[in-house]
Amino acid sequence: MRLTNVIKTLNPLFLIILFLMSTENINAAPQGHRGHGHGYGHGQNQQLDKSAIMNMPKEDISDEEKKGLVYMREEEKLARDVYLALNNKWNMRIFSNISQSEQRHTDAIQILLQKYEITDPVVNDSIGVFTNKTLAGLYTTLTMKGDISLVEALKVGALIEEVDIIDLQKELDDNVDNADIKYVYQNLLNGSYNHLRAFVRNLSRQGITYKPVKLSAEQYNAIIGS
Repeated sequence: MRLTNVIKTLNPLFLIILFLMSTENINAAPQGHRGHGHGYGHGQNQQLDKSAIMNMPKEDISDEEKKGLVYMREEEKLARDVYLALNNKWNMRIFSNISQSEQRHTDAIQILLQKYEITDPVVNDSIGVFTNKTLAGLYTTLTMKGDISLVEALKVGALIEEVDIIDLQKELDDNVDNADIKYVYQNLLNGSYNHLRAFVRNLSRQGITYKPVKLSAEQYNAIIGS
């Protein structure tokens, strides 16, 4: 379920209403991550290592892997851009810190694009500028929602991380064979688990119990409780 699929079937007049109705929150959790495939494990996030990415074998790459890299490059940029905009509005450390993490994520995918000689969709790295027009529209929608209140801004963050988790896990389960792409995606997935926990924790401090919008209750509880 990609972020573009969150809105593709909606009448634009109801788009913002969807996001306004979509969230509430619960207690935060300690460290942990879900492994590739099914089931959840424990452990620290690996740090993305450019030399490790470049030193892994350059394997044949499928069309599905190429498409996934192009999309994920801008999806991670979307998360970065939204968090930067929300930090400008609310001046909250969580948005500043996680935007830096998202910068590392989109940079890691850029390395893979360069390695496999795939055209980078990010031709202009300015905030809110995207080749994918649906992501551009979603940036506007999410930042508008996040402007309403701090609670709504934190809900935006949680929703973004939910969809990132779904997208990355689908790529790992269905499309990716190459070791270097698996390495990057698994690292991004671990980061999204931690980001989701952080937004849930901050919402709990605001007295809000978050209810997942896109993840199943089982998936969500496994991530938050790990």
